[in-house]
Amino acid sequence: MSVTATEPGILAPLLPALEPWLATRRWFAGGGGPLAELTPLAVTVVREQSPALVHAVLRARHAGGTERLYQLLLGLRPDLPARLAPSAIAEVPDGPWRGWTLYEAVEDPALLGVLLRTLALRDPAGGPRLDRTSALPLPVGLVPRALTAEQSNSTVAYGDRLLLKLYRRPEPGPHAEIDALRALTEQRCTRTPRLHGALHTDAPGGEGLVLGLLEDFLPAEADGWESAVRHAADCIEGSCRTIPATGGFTAHARTLGQAVAEVHGALAEAFPRHLLGPGAVADDAAHMKRRLAEAIDEVPALARYRTALGALYEDYAAMAARGCPMLAQRTHGDLHLGQVLRTADGWRVIDFEGQPATPAAERTRPQSALRDVASMLRSFDYAARTALADVQERSAGEGPGPRLRRTRRAYAWAVRNRRAFCDGYRDAGGADPYCRPVPLRAFEADKAVYEAVYEARHRPALLPVPLAAIHRLAGSR
Repeated sequence: MSVTATEPGILAPLLPALEPWLATRRWFAGGGGPLAELTPLAVTVVREQSPALVHAVLRARHAGGTERLYQLLLGLRPDLPARLAPSAIAEVPDGPWRGWTLYEAVEDPALLGVLLRTLALRDPAGGPRLDRTSALPLPVGLVPRALTAEQSNSTVAYGDRLLLKLYRRPEPGPHAEIDALRALTEQRCTRTPRLHGALHTDAPGGEGLVLGLLEDFLPAEADGWESAVRHAADCIEGSCRTIPATGGFTAHARTLGQAVAEVHGALAEAFPRHLLGPGAVADDAAHMKRRLAEAIDEVPALARYRTALGALYEDYAAMAARGCPMLAQRTHGDLHLGQVLRTADGWRVIDFEGQPATPAAERTRPQSALRDVASMLRSFDYAARTALADVQERSAGEGPGPRLRRTRRAYAWAVRNRRAFCDGYRDAGGADPYCRPVPLRAFEADKAVYEAVYEARHRPALLPVPLAAIHRLAGSR
């Protein structure tokens, strides 16, 4: 196998075909507007013979002036098998692969095997390269398969042992997820996947970029979101006679709270902690007020809650001024039911990249662990409302009575499971969230405001979900 760093110009004949194809990818950041220019930054021919494999990092300039980097794995074959036809991008018009078909290599198990063997080399003489965090050799004979759950990255499972995550929009290091998983692995945290290494490239132009990671694959019965929505729908439809305080999903919610508390404990051991005094808390409250003002510009329905939410944020600042500082530590940063997996050994927490819309420099900033808790509480609300919408759609045509009963059941399901999660978090040694109601309400409101902007931009039909939470929180002071 040859790995040869090449001049970026080798991709020049392919750029006209790559531009429209990029815009169709789930991980394409269309918010910056259409592509205005696409420039190869770092290119490596990992394998020259058919099927050929090219690794590339491209710089894209969007019409709005935004610049982003995109990571591509491109395959080339003189004759594309029918099974790979949906992955085709274009026929190569010129150059050494003239007449060959260019396609998405992540869909080709043969090339995914080539990639893993390349990463197993200690000195691949080019990119991509795996900086190992373990001295154990990689099992390169595992059968690869691309997973489809990711939206902003591409993930590949190798057998039931390894998971490769490719950051489609790579950034210079240090990287929030790599740092967190390395520390959690060193802490021997059993609630998170073990890190095997981080991906980089030595191709000119790509130095310093973090391209992905290799970690343990976690065979899961279901992710937390799927499981919660299914249980919520069962209770909303009435297959459970009551909404029990224990049993049903509440047992899972409690053990999930315990798992999150254990992860927070491991992060607190691995990274520095410090107290946020009155000034820092006041600054945090001021940031939340600014985010609310900006959100109102995009979502006018929030305007009626400006005063009530502002009062929640002021209460948070006043609490610190009265001598109740907040403890800040490293957190997950984007915790919700889709970021946890139910395995045979209990819950596992994954995806430590942080909030996608947050600047990279802020994702590692210490903050209150209650922000993760508030984010998970919002996720329980979303699960209940999603299940309710599915059940109501299946029961279209019924009168207002049954629909009202189902709505009440959905609300009760969310309340019970939010409480069970907090109880489990407390039982595992975390600070009892309900003993800090003022910051918890402020953080939950801040998260719901973020959700309102996101839904208004991308999923307007779901905007009532965060608006309902904001209405509840605005009246809870």
